[in-house]
Amino acid sequence: MGVFALVAIGVITLILNQPPLSKVVLLPDADGKTGAVTIKTSAGEQLLSTAFGSASVNRQGGISSASEDATKVSQQYASTLSARPSVPVSFTVYFEFGSAVDIAPVIQPVLDQLRAVLASYPGAEITVIGHTDRVGSLESNDVLSLQRAETVRSLILQAGIAATVLEVAGRGEREPIVPTADEVAEPKNRRVEINLR
Repeated sequence: MGVFALVAIGVITLILNQPPLSKVVLLPDADGKTGAVTIKTSAGEQLLSTAFGSASVNRQGGISSASEDATKVSQQYASTLSARPSVPVSFTVYFEFGSAVDIAPVIQPVLDQLRAVLASYPGAEITVIGHTDRVGSLESNDVLSLQRAETVRSLILQAGIAATVLEVAGRGEREPIVPTADEVAEPKNRRVEINLR
């Protein structure tokens, strides 16, 4: 075999043995559900739609797919996986009809739960969003929903719960849990959502 043939075999072997330029592994969410992602290059495309399905892209744009072992993925990418943000958590507090201060029944258990999970959220961001039912005008419900959010924000601060970001917003009657006709009093819509991320 000539020197040229040996060099050609060596170059081909080197190209084939190079690590991929990019690799994508599709992970399931906390509930075990998996979405889908399409990997596109100039040489083609590959759909990943199963848990731990992977696609590797080489320097020429070629895509090869495989199925990864969940344990090996956890071990190989441990530092990357540990850097993922915690899953957002939400809490709901309900208010009495027409009130921005009367919480039904009490907020203390919610504050205790919030404090308990807060430890696993470094750099925590809390968003407090007030809502109303459809009784009253749009304008008065906007004001009431913001007042409810401010009440909950104050209670969070009084409880000594600290967050990097603590924002409030009022949505009025625009985002009901239970859709109703205008002027219908619905207790589940008179709420404040506390979102932690």
